[in-house]
Amino acid sequence: MSNEIEVDNEFTVYFDAKLENEGFARSMVSAFCLQLNPTVSEISDIKTAVSEAVTNSIIHGYANKKGKIMINVKIKANVIYITIADNGVGIADISQARQPFFTTKAKEERSGMGFTLMESFMDALDVRDNPDGGLIVSMKKIIRA
Repeated sequence: MSNEIEVDNEFTVYFDAKLENEGFARSMVSAFCLQLNPTVSEISDIKTAVSEAVTNSIIHGYANKKGKIMINVKIKANVIYITIADNGVGIADISQARQPFFTTKAKEERSGMGFTLMESFMDALDVRDNPDGGLIVSMKKIIRA
């Protein structure tokens, strides 16, 4: 989704796959996006989608084991492209995992709404296998303000 585009601004960061870093990831991405002057609702959407993707990487991708998460954010005109990747265990059936309420962690009270939330808050969502293992989640948000 965000591959091979000429961008106006961009950053990439890697951090440990720890639950305490989820808030950092959410805040970092939303702070970077402020340069487009998004509405409070648009920033909230971005924060929620990033939070879901990062939490999925930590809980499902690495199952709370050591690992790294990569976030890349690109801005082109009024569009934000966010890519979040891990090298965890991946997902056997991505289309099944994208169905509302599907979870492999029901005993941990997981709702199975992560991908559904990401899709509803962003303008586009792509989920694919990472060639290095794990998953790549790419999202796009058009800032309409």
